[in-house]
Amino acid sequence: MEYECARRTPRYSLAVDIEMTEQESDIQIRARTKMLSLFGCGVDTVKLIPQGTSVRIKLSHQGAEVRALARVVYSSSDLGMGVAFTNVEREDERILEWWIAKSMSIPIGEP
Repeated sequence: MEYECARRTPRYSLAVDIEMTEQESDIQIRARTKMLSLFGCGVDTVKLIPQGTSVRIKLSHQGAEVRALARVVYSSSDLGMGVAFTNVEREDERILEWWIAKSMSIPIGEP
């Protein structure tokens, strides 16, 4: 069976530092993203948070930080984790756009 999922936005191969904190237990994981989009990211980690868990995230890259609320959409020892952003403030969204544009060498003003 072939499975296809239409994405709202492209994903970009962009490694940034990520700190994920489970909202209920305050358990924290530090790792790196492997893919990033405006709506979520793939996380390269062996420490896993269960699928469906709500998390607070902090992304750090090039001296800027993005904070958001998110939900773990997949958690696999082979693939790492996939995280969908559930609440991102507009200023944080602008920083994500800037990181993505800069990684693709697209001219854009700093956030």
